[in-house]
Amino acid sequence: MTKWRKPNLATWITMMSRTALLGFESQRVIGLRLMKLAAGGPAAEIEVRRMVTEKIAAMTEAGGTLASGGSAHAVVRRLRTHVRANQKRLSRPGSKRGSK
Repeated sequence: MTKWRKPNLATWITMMSRTALLGFESQRVIGLRLMKLAAGGPAAEIEVRRMVTEKIAAMTEAGGTLASGGSAHAVVRRLRTHVRANQKRLSRPGSKRGSK
């Protein structure tokens, strides 16, 4: 078991800034997804299914990380990776047609 240590101000500021960035990046993905859903059609249905599946997988992964002794920093870092991948995928030309 790892020894708990008291976080210092720099650690706290780093965590808060990364969490804020996660929030901003997530808002961008939400906007891109809403545009895709508003367009309707098969691509929107695929996106809804993908979104629900990704949420469940992310929750499971985050819980596993924390349960195995991982840090909140590791969870935020991994979530930002997922969010950036979604932003890249949803921003690509042709993503409106449901391409992967």
